[in-house]
Amino acid sequence: GLGIAPPEASWGNMLNLARSTVVLENYPWQWMFPGAALVLTVLAINFIGDGLRDAFDPRSDLN
Repeated sequence: GLGIAPPEASWGNMLNLARSTVVLENYPWQWMFPGAALVLTVLAINFIGDGLRDAFDPRSDLN
């Protein structure tokens, strides 16, 4: 499929490996940091997209 091969590190692979109950309870940093990085990246891309739409969409200035 599409994506990074399993031996390579990615945020999704890190979160998938941290799904066991033992890791969730005893090693929370194994899912907190990749999860926070993923959330912050998605929010940043959304804010950039909103800013670009506000700057370049002439129909959004109807107020």
